[in-house]
Amino acid sequence: MKTENELKEDVRSRYAAIALQGKAENAASCCGATTPSNKVYNIMMDDYSTTEGYVESADLGLGCGLPTQFAKIKEGDTVIDLGSGAGNDCFVARHETGVTGKVIGIDFTPEMIKKARENAEKLGFNNVEFREGDIDQMPVSDNVADVIVSNCVLNLVPDKKKVIGEIFRTLKPGGHFSISDIVLVGSLPEGLKNDAEMYAGCVAGAIQKDAYLNYIKEAGFENIIIQKEKVITIPNDILENYLNEKEIKDFVNGNTGIFSITVYGEKPGGMPKINLVELATASTEKACCEPGSGCC
Repeated sequence: MKTENELKEDVRSRYAAIALQGKAENAASCCGATTPSNKVYNIMMDDYSTTEGYVESADLGLGCGLPTQFAKIKEGDTVIDLGSGAGNDCFVARHETGVTGKVIGIDFTPEMIKKARENAEKLGFNNVEFREGDIDQMPVSDNVADVIVSNCVLNLVPDKKKVIGEIFRTLKPGGHFSISDIVLVGSLPEGLKNDAEMYAGCVAGAIQKDAYLNYIKEAGFENIIIQKEKVITIPNDILENYLNEKEIKDFVNGNTGIFSITVYGEKPGGMPKINLVELATASTEKACCEPGSGCC
């Protein structure tokens, strides 16, 4: 069994190479294939092409959802994107925050940071910055973000509980997150679970769905909901790289499920939501005193 640091280095090395590839190769890489396969395209990715703020050159095809679509980002918000890659989700978030907001992308692969910064400079986005660092130890102060998003990244980090704790730390009281990631129901075959390529490719590092949601609850988040869920099916031409014929048959016909889920949660402690009807009534009652009555 590899150590946490060894697993991180596997991922860093893999994603350094991906930063230099085209989108077609990366679509295959997301599930661990070493060469492009037509069956691999879009088995995890969601289509960003109609999303406002989308930047094609920043889309490496590595996501498993559209967290920014569900993130309720408002103008002027400060947004953090975990595992920001070439910057696509940051640029979509920036479209929502406008020029008065701020977007911070965090990635631990220098090649990705370089690519993202180049993209931001070409676009002239002065309120989008990219910081190199681990998402389980973010280079960000406490209580900074209104919103945190992430797209298929937590499964790449060995200590998911620590990352979720960092999300709680860096959100402002009342802030929230919307994160897309891969989770499991049932056990993966050993051939998939122990392969470094499959770990770096989204699947082997995923944890049980119930455990994932429990980590979020235990961290202190409230109003936790699953905003979207879809089944992930790994094509046989990829499985053949890791499993024999019998193992593939057992896996396909077994009880193991691989899912992409987009989860939302709120950090408690923000300003309470005000009922505008009650506020208007209260204001009217306070203003109804007649001059000289002595009640005001």
